[in-house]
Amino acid sequence: MPKSHTSRPNLNTLIMEQMNFHKQKLYSLIAAGIALVALLLPWVTINFLGASQSWNGLRGWGLLSLVGVGGVIALSFIGNKADDYTVEYKKYVMIAFGAVAAGALLFFLRKNSVAGGFDNMVKTGIGLWLCLIAGLAGLALSYGLIKIENKSETTTPNAGTTKITTTTIPTDTTI
Repeated sequence: MPKSHTSRPNLNTLIMEQMNFHKQKLYSLIAAGIALVALLLPWVTINFLGASQSWNGLRGWGLLSLVGVGGVIALSFIGNKADDYTVEYKKYVMIAFGAVAAGALLFFLRKNSVAGGFDNMVKTGIGLWLCLIAGLAGLALSYGLIKIENKSETTTPNAGTTKITTTTIPTDTTI
């Protein structure tokens, strides 16, 4: 007879146990992965005489975002993956996520200054906005504005019920 869905382990718990990452490092890697995918999406599109041309974020100020993504990935794999970032590494991760957001923001400001009065022909792409959001979300996560909760599941052998306990991980927001 198949087990009930309450007695099966959570998929997120299985993935984290297999990868052996701390939640903050895993979420930082997810935000960096979203920013990396956003770098490959269109950042700017130019429409002129019925023809359309788009460019991704792997040029200009978008390269600053790429360096920031590389920094977050490198810092996530340094040291023990199962532990939280140290205070020093947390500062570096915040700088790297700041670079991701700053690269997207500077690209946007540069596009607006160069486009001038041709705003109807030069459009901002979805990749720019996704990269900016991923950079700001990663910055808020590493600073501690977004709280990460630990959920531990315990199953009692006789009753077959699951008790979920939620605890908040204290984060050090001092720089």
